[in-house]
Amino acid sequence: MDKKEALLRERRKDEHVTLALKNYTETEDAFSDLQILGSSLPRFDVDAISLETQFANHHFDFPFYINAMTGGSQHTKKINQDLAEIAREVGIAMAVGSQSAAISNSDLISTYQIVRKTHPKGILFANVSPEISILDAKRAIDMLEANILQIHINPAQELVMKEGDRHFSHWMETIKAYTEQIDIPIVVKEVGFGMRFETVKLLQDLGVKTVDLGGRGGTNFAKIENDRRRDNGFAFLEKWGLKTAESLLDMHRSPFKNMEFIASGGIRNPLDMMKSYILGAKSVGVAGLVLHSLRNEGKNVTIEKLNIYKENLKALFVLTDTLRLEDAPNVPLVVKGELQDFCLARNIDFKQLAK
Repeated sequence: MDKKEALLRERRKDEHVTLALKNYTETEDAFSDLQILGSSLPRFDVDAISLETQFANHHFDFPFYINAMTGGSQHTKKINQDLAEIAREVGIAMAVGSQSAAISNSDLISTYQIVRKTHPKGILFANVSPEISILDAKRAIDMLEANILQIHINPAQELVMKEGDRHFSHWMETIKAYTEQIDIPIVVKEVGFGMRFETVKLLQDLGVKTVDLGGRGGTNFAKIENDRRRDNGFAFLEKWGLKTAESLLDMHRSPFKNMEFIASGGIRNPLDMMKSYILGAKSVGVAGLVLHSLRNEGKNVTIEKLNIYKENLKALFVLTDTLRLEDAPNVPLVVKGELQDFCLARNIDFKQLAK
């Protein structure tokens, strides 16, 4: 990679962060059409509640983590360091942003390695795209001493991005090769456009066992890349994709065996988390709310906020008679409004969820 291209890539990383913060909103509620039916006679004490979860062959003390955001520039190195410190103090896992920049330019490796240096005992996710070779994916894993490899799939983002990829036909072949040749667990993640049932079934056939549905409602990369274009040429795609709740519901079209789901995209509070667990998510990834809190309230306040989420979740478990996360799908959940229309169109038995 020549110097000009390297500088443009770094600039893009910084623009992503700036525009993500600019476009962040707490008003869009991707879960408002879901109503939990709680209990007024709880069976469990708060102290009895367990928030532990398991996915991708790892055990986690808490069912949420900091999802992929950034890295690849000197500015984002400091952000990654702060995010890693937050993850360490809260006791949660963390994913880094796409490591393509460091694979192309070794000068940027430290912008990702700072995460392992800061959070030495944490569970960390490396992050690559299907454009990256197996050898380079292994370099990304080694760079972070990663426990899990996150493969992001983002065709909508790439197509809006002027300099983005235009060749996708090899992605499935590459993902299958990853599942066969990478020796740590893999999570395939959408970047904010959601996945439908048929896509996840294809991934399962390729050997993928864990999927982050990455729905619409959080960081909007179609809007971010359209803003970067300056010509506003892809504004019509700014509401493209499935909301996170829609993707979670779509997984109920038919039972999956040996498949794990993570929810991310528009998770703004513990109530959204709880609704995700009820719909079958093993964990939730949070990104925008953490970045926004870090930038506007500081590291210590963000740590305190995420620690309070643990208390909030235990309260919600008590209110729903949920002792462990694996019991959450037994909680009655009423689907209303646009989400009910979605279920009717996709032949999803939403009434069964309320029993």
